[in-house]
Amino acid sequence: MSKQKTVIKPTDNLFQKLGFDDAEAENLRIRAVLMTAIKRYIADHKVTQSEAATLFDVAQPRISEINQGKIELFTVDKLINMLSRVHYQVDITVRDNAT
Repeated sequence: MSKQKTVIKPTDNLFQKLGFDDAEAENLRIRAVLMTAIKRYIADHKVTQSEAATLFDVAQPRISEINQGKIELFTVDKLINMLSRVHYQVDITVRDNAT
């Protein structure tokens, strides 16, 4: 007996596939994108967690939580504020996804 695999396209919202309602899934998707940007900044600039904490104006354990993917501990506002500390601009695109 073989298990059927589910393929998730890049345009799919993984969080919807996991059973979150549309609003929560979209919020989680946005937080995941912002957390990925922070993680990429840290990796690209080769800074330690301690250095990153100073740059992002948070305590070091918050950087560790981002690296561990603890998405439930962060709001969209907090993540945008952190990115603005390193002079990143966050742009928002709003579109009708019903079509």
